[in-house]
Amino acid sequence: MAALQYLESLRNDHPELSDWYTTLADLYQRKLWHQLSLKLEQFVALAVFQAGDTLIQLYHNFITDFETKINLLKLAHFAVIVSRQYSEKDAAIGYLEGVAEKLQNTKETRIEEPILYIKLQIALFKLEQGDQKECKKLLEQGNATIDSMTDVDPSVYASYYWVSSQYHKTRQEFAEFYKSALLYLAYISVDSLSESFKLDLAFDLSLSALLGDNVYNFGELLAHPIIKSLVGTQVEWLYHILEAFNTGDLVRYQELCRVHQAALSAQPALLQNEKKLLEKINILCLMEIIFSRPAEDRTIPLSAIAERTKLSVEDVEHLLMKSLSVHLIEGIIDQVEGTVHVSWVQPRVLGIPQIKSLRDRLDNWVDKVHTALLSVEAETPDLVSS
Repeated sequence: MAALQYLESLRNDHPELSDWYTTLADLYQRKLWHQLSLKLEQFVALAVFQAGDTLIQLYHNFITDFETKINLLKLAHFAVIVSRQYSEKDAAIGYLEGVAEKLQNTKETRIEEPILYIKLQIALFKLEQGDQKECKKLLEQGNATIDSMTDVDPSVYASYYWVSSQYHKTRQEFAEFYKSALLYLAYISVDSLSESFKLDLAFDLSLSALLGDNVYNFGELLAHPIIKSLVGTQVEWLYHILEAFNTGDLVRYQELCRVHQAALSAQPALLQNEKKLLEKINILCLMEIIFSRPAEDRTIPLSAIAERTKLSVEDVEHLLMKSLSVHLIEGIIDQVEGTVHVSWVQPRVLGIPQIKSLRDRLDNWVDKVHTALLSVEAETPDLVSS
């Protein structure tokens, strides 16, 4: 059989992988398609096959012989891996379109899932070719397909959000990239990513969090394991800036900007948005001021906010109006008294220091309740005893 002859030729070319080829041939001859697909999944991930066109040849000379007999989503996974070995994007797209057509012709149930997985890779190739319009069209079609399905495989979700994140990155839509990239991470295992990939993604996520409109919750990003990829590298300063933003520490932020001025200067997006970054950390400083005060003491003098943020009272009013407009807080500004009464603050992910502060406040509340209980017991002994 042609498929077995091809495996034999590969064995001669790569004798060090003889055991792999023997196992593949055995599973193929016994028609154990599920086990064969699992073994192939490990096989195509070997470093020796990541360059050249070996996987392309493997697909056309071996996998095509049984491609519709294995799990069709697994086939889509193989097809996408193979497509990345084509040197020309048009050739890769043509190959994927051919596989999608084969899948369509199987008339199997849930065929939309593997076809969508393939179309998302086509969308990514289109984006790499500079065709944003076609990429957006395929993403919109993909979103509609996902919404119409139930029990969608995590790999399909991950692919959709990854392509979406890259589309927004190309367009410098920071907030949208941030949202899509975090959703991508929700559907994959961080441990499966290479160190270089994790570092690049952590860097992009950090920049998008800082620059994204209406992104004020840094706790979620700091709690994610991928962000630790920045620690111990030349861009560790970015991790510390995120920490400063998360706690609204304006002094710390200004000190980091001074120490790492050269590194910051190498990031045009940060330089171009310097005023925006200062406004954002001032808003986060305001939220930290509110959070640190007891619930019964939420009437704050504007002068106190001005002192912490190093702003004039007039600028503090502008800061409060901005915070109210994006629904980070709810409250009333009293210009006559020069105060603001805050009735609500947007919930956010807390860091360890903030949780410790919350614990201390809860301890104080418990003490007050206990004191009140003792007072009631002392004043109404007969009522309590009865």
